[in-house]
Amino acid sequence: MTKKDLIIGFLIGIVAACIGAGLFLLLFTDIRSIEGLHFIRQQHLSGKVITLGAIANLICFFILLKFQKEEMARGVVLATLFLAILTVLL
Repeated sequence: MTKKDLIIGFLIGIVAACIGAGLFLLLFTDIRSIEGLHFIRQQHLSGKVITLGAIANLICFFILLKFQKEEMARGVVLATLFLAILTVLL
């Protein structure tokens, strides 16, 4: 069951980062449309938005540790590493 928990944790990390990035854009910017997302892409700000979204992974990580789901927490860390590599490439 450890592989399954690791994959679930990875998916939790990716989803949490997407939700975190969406909340950041919704709460702290005026970007509300697809055109705004194209603007972010053109200005090469995608990496910064992904990084800010990955802060939500920290919250998920500690919640999973509190419930003693270590393998899922490892999956969240793996997702964070994946997002870090993606940020460097963007």
